[in-house]
Amino acid sequence: MNKTIRPFGMKDKIGYLFGDFGNDVMLIFVGQFLMVFYTQVWGMKPAIVGTMFLVSRLVDAFTDITMGRIVDTTPQGKDGKFKRWIRIMAAPVAIASFLLYQSFLRDYSMTVKIIYMYITYLLYGSICFTGINIPYGAMASAITDKPDERQSLVTFRAMGAYIGEFLIGFFGPLVIYQRIIANDGVTQIVIRNNGNIFPVAAGGISLIAIICYYICYTCTTERIKVPVLSKEGLSFTRSVKMIFSNRAMIGILGGTLCLVFGNLLTGGLNAYLYAYYFKMPEALSTYNAIKLGIALTMATGVTFVVKKLGRREAISVMIGFTAVVFVVLNILKIQNPWLYVTTAVIGFSGVTFFGYTVWGAIIDVIDDTEVKTGKREDGTLYAIYSFSRKLGQALGSSIVGYALAFIGFQAGVKEQSQEVLNGIYNLATLGPAALFTLVVIMFMLVYPLSKKKVNENAEILRLRREGKKD
Repeated sequence: MNKTIRPFGMKDKIGYLFGDFGNDVMLIFVGQFLMVFYTQVWGMKPAIVGTMFLVSRLVDAFTDITMGRIVDTTPQGKDGKFKRWIRIMAAPVAIASFLLYQSFLRDYSMTVKIIYMYITYLLYGSICFTGINIPYGAMASAITDKPDERQSLVTFRAMGAYIGEFLIGFFGPLVIYQRIIANDGVTQIVIRNNGNIFPVAAGGISLIAIICYYICYTCTTERIKVPVLSKEGLSFTRSVKMIFSNRAMIGILGGTLCLVFGNLLTGGLNAYLYAYYFKMPEALSTYNAIKLGIALTMATGVTFVVKKLGRREAISVMIGFTAVVFVVLNILKIQNPWLYVTTAVIGFSGVTFFGYTVWGAIIDVIDDTEVKTGKREDGTLYAIYSFSRKLGQALGSSIVGYALAFIGFQAGVKEQSQEVLNGIYNLATLGPAALFTLVVIMFMLVYPLSKKKVNENAEILRLRREGKKD
């Protein structure tokens, strides 16, 4: 039967690429523009939105792990253990994403808007996105068990994410914002078509996501049969205790939490930085276009660098470089948007490198846990990791709201004071610098999986599958 299964190849990589492309066109639009929609179209206070982001992450603590347990205890199907969930959840997550951006509610009472905001955001993030993203991420270990092939697979996954990020980051500001000249000659940046552009853009993004999920489903093949865990033998308390007694898991959770927090903080503040501080939202499009060029160029060498240095060391060097660049940006107080774009995008290459390597790192942690415990809990472990990313996303998104409120940002106002503008600049530079420094600390001092250890674990598991080692 195994002879009929085609070998791992480019078709799998392309399919896996489109899976994260579908995820990220929706996720990045949420990260960069959902706060803008709530504050500038609905007129909601940033702190209210920030609180909602945090509350939803508390819900995710239960839904993520529940989904991981469902994946681990569900038997193999005709389309594999993980792929079935892409087929089941593709349409629901796309519809839920579209429902977030309904501009017609702008004139409703604040109570109605808050209730609708909570219901739709929880539906999208805590239920539907969880239902597709956790099995999608865990599926990598079932496509191939070879470390180098896994790295090439997750490299293509990251490429899909960066292409999706570019699509939203480049075209988003051009579609959402409009430059107008007031009667007094002052340039103002406003939301296009009084905010009615949002549901149109969201609908298009949802259709793109569905197409991407279809390509992912049809092009990928699960080759490794992951054993089904019995529901009776799977203890939530035991799993959590095992995870948090594992230095590798603690290291990657802490590092990823800070990285995603910093990444989303940067993305959320950039929408305000370029529109209000620099008064040039199109510069954000250029920034994201250059980021994509760097990301695609970097993809050609990531596997080679990881093979030579190991993930832990390479991540630490690259993220450390990013932290230094953001400190320099804060010191220089740059006024020219194009100089800022050039400096920031070069510095951000460290975060890009992290995106290419971290998905391989979480598989390394899953392997390490299986070596130590004898049980492979892809879904549960990936769910815990996914929750750490969501927590970072929530912190990054919510802190934008709280920080904007702290510096005196006025929702629905076209012109902000110079004090507010300076506050936006400081937040957009010092905040990421501090968080990226913490990433380096977590990977250098806590995360223990060196290149040698990763290869040793892979060999132990290979021998176990062949019945040559207990």
